Amino acid sequence: MLRVRPIHFTSRLDEWERLLTGLGLVKTVDEPTWREFDAGSGRIALHVAEQGSPEDGTTSLGVEVGDLKEFARRTKEAGAAGSTTSGGTTAELIEADHGPSCRITAADGFSFLADPATRAADGSWGGSPEADPGVAVVGVWFSEDAVAAAQTLRNIGARPRPVPGSGGSAAGDADTAESEAFTAKNGGVLMVGAGTGAGSAGLGFEYAGDLGALRQRLEEAGHEAAVIEEAAVPTLHVANPDAGGTAARPPLWISGAPAAG
Repeated sequence: MLRVRPIHFTSRLDEWERLLTGLGLVKTVDEPTWREFDAGSGRIALHVAEQGSPEDGTTSLGVEVGDLKEFARRTKEAGAAGSTTSGGTTAELIEADHGPSCRITAADGFSFLADPATRAADGSWGGSPEADPGVAVVGVWFSEDAVAAAQTLRNIGARPRPVPGSGGSAAGDADTAESEAFTAKNGGVLMVGAGTGAGSAGLGFEYAGDLGALRQRLEEAGHEAAVIEEAAVPTLHVANPDAGGTAARPPLWISGAPAAG
């Protein structure tokens, strides 16, 4: 079991909630400092941050798994097998502030957490059936070594996604790709992009539907949105709720989901 669930830290919880629900996500956890939202594919958590603090407006990469011990065992086994080419991946069971977790660490020192998932009422790993099925959460990992980062995502069980028009080959097959996309078995997308330093994380969405119609829906709900062509690929840019804070923030992006097959 693997599901994408990044954590976004913000001092503007209500503004983010308004945007996420406008996108079609459904709130499943509502606590004073922590809220969770299901998309049609994947999940996102909001964690309160002090306004103007270094973490305000930042995102941490994160996933959910079914069995922490088994996930750690498989990840370590896969990481050891790939250590000769990528430096390996480590998975350490820890007791985090919020409870048991697993810390995944890549060869460059970048780390993120895998937390235990909660089954739905019917016993499955499914998310909220009320969420817009066309929306997918995208967790982004910016890394100087995209090849090694992509290997780490393979090690945790993410699946390289075929590149449209490539005859079925996956982005992860290339040794020098600037960006690569992976899917998680139980929802969400993980992307690797070119970055600098010790690595960082970002947040985005994909939409398997009419971006123009989604833009209109968001504008009617009071959000600023525009469809932008980027390298001939339409992307919906939405005003970032954190932009009203003390630091400028780039727009939130929602790209069109690639066609199946």
